[in-house]
Amino acid sequence: MRRRRWSLYTVLAFGYAFLYLPVLLLVVYSFNASRLVTVWSGFSVKWYGELLHNRQLLDAAWLSIRIAATNATFAVVLGTLAANALVRHGRFRGRTGFELLLTAPLVMPDVIIGLSLLLLFVALQQLVGWPAGRGFTTITIAHITFSLAYVAVVVRARLAQMDRSLEEAAMDLGARPLTVYQRITLPLIAPALLSGWLLAFTLSLDDLVIASFVSGPGATTLPMVVYASVRMGVSPQINALATLIVVFVAVAVTIATLTSRGLGSARTNCRRTRD
Repeated sequence: MRRRRWSLYTVLAFGYAFLYLPVLLLVVYSFNASRLVTVWSGFSVKWYGELLHNRQLLDAAWLSIRIAATNATFAVVLGTLAANALVRHGRFRGRTGFELLLTAPLVMPDVIIGLSLLLLFVALQQLVGWPAGRGFTTITIAHITFSLAYVAVVVRARLAQMDRSLEEAAMDLGARPLTVYQRITLPLIAPALLSGWLLAFTLSLDDLVIASFVSGPGATTLPMVVYASVRMGVSPQINALATLIVVFVAVAVTIATLTSRGLGSARTNCRRTRD
């Protein structure tokens, strides 16, 4: 029994090392004074200073953040509406097709999504003159197209598990359906909405393939710039940028976890008070 447990811990240790050791090395070498990313020549933060003066990387990062935030917001709204339709309205005409269209981006290759959206934008431009070019708008629409499917799955699972008696009690006391949804339903599914927003934000920030199809010369996202830079050799500035992203993600995940726990505790207290 003890030997089996030791083997399990060994496998887990190797697994976590395989996943996180490269990230740790990337963070360490972001403070390397040498221009060669694999040769340590002393501690330095000069690459962070040069990163702050690299307009190409900063502009691409700002564009990616704006696209990701806009995409996540719209994906949460549309995904929540889709989840409500599937959970709360039972069977309706076209439900099977609606579910198929909603879940298709989850299994469809990114190349197919990107190519199909590119053809759609080109056809729309020829027919109605919109979009005039490919950039922020086209990338955001493309990201919303596949992100809302992930949000709908998360919110749908939470709605299906939610206790409907709380809503029924509020309506029995005279609350209107919209008031019930705002004051009862939304707080109860808030952790799912937050998780869906973060998931959509991450998917958008990480996307390379779809953005490559629907972007134009004046709109280059951060993954596109990083990919082009890596093809010509890894720059220490990329390590510094990646370290900042890791820190940002770690802080965001920590805040999301604490917020979810706080909402869960509040929900538990409400149930105890009701009981």
